[in-house]
Amino acid sequence: MNIHRVRSVFISDVHLGTRACQAERLLGFLRAYPAEYLYLVGDIVDFWAMRRDVRWTAAQNTVVQKILRRARHGEQVIFIPGNHDEALREYTGIRFGDIRLEREWVHTTAEGKRYLVLHGDEFDQVTRYHRWLAVLGDVGYTWLVHANGWLSWLRRKLGIAGYWSLAGYAKRKVKAAVSFVGDFEGSVARAVRERGLDGVICGHIHVAALRDIEGIRYVNCGDWVDSCTAIVEHHDGRLELIHWSSSEAETLDPEGLAEQLLLQQRMQSRRTAA
Repeated sequence: MNIHRVRSVFISDVHLGTRACQAERLLGFLRAYPAEYLYLVGDIVDFWAMRRDVRWTAAQNTVVQKILRRARHGEQVIFIPGNHDEALREYTGIRFGDIRLEREWVHTTAEGKRYLVLHGDEFDQVTRYHRWLAVLGDVGYTWLVHANGWLSWLRRKLGIAGYWSLAGYAKRKVKAAVSFVGDFEGSVARAVRERGLDGVICGHIHVAALRDIEGIRYVNCGDWVDSCTAIVEHHDGRLELIHWSSSEAETLDPEGLAEQLLLQQRMQSRRTAA
């Protein structure tokens, strides 16, 4: 595995605790991109979905341990809760061990650009004012992602190469969804301009982006449910959108393999003791 040392890493919408979370692919990415700063930009743990059904795998445990280890070893980890892990917003402004919990943060890049880092759900009118509709939409999106698993299996059986997302296709093609994404991005950019900042780094809508909107640099981390994307800042201050492929995720370094084996042994011991 190639190691890319960068200044900062930004990830959002991991949705730990769900079947749809692609923890193995996230582990591959985290191992490949050590950094000085790690930003967890909301919806890292999906408390909404866990009220209905908890799906917590060994790989998801390893994700948590990997983040904690990076914090212990000196990487500055800042966790900005989203709407799916909003229960943690009661504790913003304090530290949990080596991890800082904040409602939002202003990140200054190596070239001096100032970016507002926040999850972004406060700019989503549905989530903000019609929570029941947001929960209903979340259930529907979860169903699409689950259906996509069966579709991916069928594509492999038919020998069709590449990854294709039903949920992503629906989000791109449904007119109302396209309009929503545009409204969200515009609202975020206007708010950042009013604060005199250079740009924004957010998540929430599961649509990765890195572009200018009316003079404001709009950056969205995407997600680790469907697209498996993240933002990295290089040491010269340049931001890059990373699309992490399934082939890269399957390549484990010795440390990662040891972590997986150790977790499996612990879980087996607990089941035997029970």
